Amino acid sequence: MLSSIYRCAELTANACRWFPTPMELRKDPITRSWVITGDDVPDSTPRSEGPCGFCADSRQPLQVISSSPGFDGSSWSARSVVHPTPLYRIEGEPGRRGDGLYDRMRSVGAHEVLVENPRHDRELWNASDREIEQFLLLAAQRIQDLKRDSRFKYVSIFKNHGVTAGQEFQHPTSQLTATTFVPRRVLYELRAGRDYFEGKERCVFCDILSQEERQNQRVLEIRGDYIATCPYAPRVPYETWLLPRTHDAAFERTALSRPGVMADFGALLRRTLQRIRSVTEDFHLVLHTSPNTLQRSESLGYWKTIDEDYHWHIEIMPILAS
Repeated sequence: MLSSIYRCAELTANACRWFPTPMELRKDPITRSWVITGDDVPDSTPRSEGPCGFCADSRQPLQVISSSPGFDGSSWSARSVVHPTPLYRIEGEPGRRGDGLYDRMRSVGAHEVLVENPRHDRELWNASDREIEQFLLLAAQRIQDLKRDSRFKYVSIFKNHGVTAGQEFQHPTSQLTATTFVPRRVLYELRAGRDYFEGKERCVFCDILSQEERQNQRVLEIRGDYIATCPYAPRVPYETWLLPRTHDAAFERTALSRPGVMADFGALLRRTLQRIRSVTEDFHLVLHTSPNTLQRSESLGYWKTIDEDYHWHIEIMPILAS
């Protein structure tokens, strides 16, 4: 019996090779996660060493989308470029359609590399406060711009650092994706925030911050209007969250509200990453912000009280050696 199962699996694998499929998004009906599949999905292994295409003096052609003004003699301080091998492409409509009980759609979206610094050796943990602030402002501007496109439901910004985290480029970079779906983890938060607000008419994140500051057991540092703290139920050792102490659902709204508002947050981010790197060099960093409210879901209702019940934050997940 087992041998027949193995033969079937082998035939299925061979069939996939015989009939290649284009890159597309497919929804798992059990976990409700959207997964990108296809034979033309770009290879995400680390890039081979060679001349860095992201350095300020690079001659490699890049599709530059936006740049922050430079200082100290540099023509730019941070910039966004189209990913060399994007998972999502900006052209067209997603064309969501059914396939029996399954759902599928085209991988329409945006995939950008956010170059944090023109210098190859200036990571977020050793850059100046001003350099980090410029990078954060660029990230906010890109989110704001992409949210003007009603096709996109969510804009994610993340940084994978280290071999075990899946780091793709040696130059200091983060990545941005704009997708036609909301990531599952964010949906969990949206549901929890909405349910808590319906019962108490308060933001659950604000209540967590209030208790954490009062108990002062897991708070790492408070800098101005921002706090770094470990969650009560961490998923991994040394998991750390950075949040604004003043309620706001959208990162880009906070960042672009007034000049200098990101200075303290940038300094707190730098110091937090220094702490993380005293334990491990490998980590995942993800910005959680509100979804695109131009893409309202009337049936799910997540956006009706979004400005009151959600709270933007950054989650850092260290990866420890086993």
